[in-house]
Amino acid sequence: MMDLFDSDSKDAEGNIFQKNIPLAERLRPKVLDEVVGQDKVLSSNSQLKSMVRSGQLSSIIFWGPPGVGKTTLARVIANEVRAHYEEISAVFSGVSDLKKLLNTATLRHANGSKTILFVDEIHRFNKSQQDSFLPYMENGSIVLIGATTENPSFELNSALLSRSNVIILERLNAEDLRKIFDRVIGFLDNPPIFSDEASSLIIHMSDGDGRALINLLEQVALWESSGTVNEQDLLTRLARRAKNYDKKGDEHFNLISALHKSVRGSDPDAALYWLARMLEGGEDPAYICRRLIRIAAEDIGLADLHASSVCIDAWQSYERLGSPEGELSLARAVCYLALAPKSNAVYRAFSKARKLAKETGSAPPPKHILNAPTKIMKNNGFGDGYIYEHDIENAFSGQNFFPEELSREVFYHPVERGFERELKKRVAYFEKLRLKPDKKM
Repeated sequence: MMDLFDSDSKDAEGNIFQKNIPLAERLRPKVLDEVVGQDKVLSSNSQLKSMVRSGQLSSIIFWGPPGVGKTTLARVIANEVRAHYEEISAVFSGVSDLKKLLNTATLRHANGSKTILFVDEIHRFNKSQQDSFLPYMENGSIVLIGATTENPSFELNSALLSRSNVIILERLNAEDLRKIFDRVIGFLDNPPIFSDEASSLIIHMSDGDGRALINLLEQVALWESSGTVNEQDLLTRLARRAKNYDKKGDEHFNLISALHKSVRGSDPDAALYWLARMLEGGEDPAYICRRLIRIAAEDIGLADLHASSVCIDAWQSYERLGSPEGELSLARAVCYLALAPKSNAVYRAFSKARKLAKETGSAPPPKHILNAPTKIMKNNGFGDGYIYEHDIENAFSGQNFFPEELSREVFYHPVERGFERELKKRVAYFEKLRLKPDKKM
């Protein structure tokens, strides 16, 4: 197979690339029409296209996973509007670097030139560093384009967000990646020949990341071999790309949300898939177990009295067995929860109770249900009129347990599913007793 760097290559304009420039950089688009993917963002009537066509740019925050074109779009935009382009990384740049760039941009602005400042990983700048952009954005010295893999709603200052358009970039799909694959193969002088299965596999291995795909293809192009590249070649010689899973970031919350909603929607297959995704991503099983117990309490409640026990048992089983044996217990719990009857009656009731508790402040319990261990308390009416339920036929007095200043509230409304059918009957039974003048039925 060819040596990728045997000779210098040329771009469409005839410029010679240096031998040490990575392939991904050589193939980086120069105009918007060359950008692969992001069809919504780059449609003819999109906000971004309109800004570029008019040349009236406002600051932008690109939010999306790695390798979807954030840096490329920033460079292309600057090229399209003929603005001076500056690029820094929040990981490697300090205050002095930032100050120098902003001062230079101010001088450039005074001379009638526009500066686009691209800040990669902008969420890594602290609050004061983010605030430093604001006056330069407001006076027009810079058009800020920030790139982040983290949710800007949580990671960026509200003042910065209010002055920027947040544009979401999506993970590249298989069709997009196939276009990149074909572009790379067409670019190389002596490209490797892939079997159909191998081309599909290397696209799959890139996991929605265009840059990762180009880098993988670059590795294959450097192999000293001839003939067709097959699946086994790729599996043997290429390291599989780690899946995009940040155990503390957006992906962490996206996947647990997907698992929770799949269980709530009684879909055991989807729930198992998201469980597998989390485990494959290296999620802490203890976190998953805690969330399963929460799901049992929130979405199943009293409709299935065994749901929480199944989750606790799964947690204990995992702690004793470890991975991978213990993971089957988690799968069992997920399936059980997905197929259990659903009720959020307890969840809704408790939410209403907490709301009322906050509103009523320090309203004391009624005196008749307070203990009176001292003479002073007895003399002040503590415990007066309390009825011991077990001394009453049906063990139900119907006495008031709410603060005296509050009317009785009804928070819990059982549903007609699972065990809560029985509980609904009990609620109705006690309510009937409560309404009778003589509770001794």
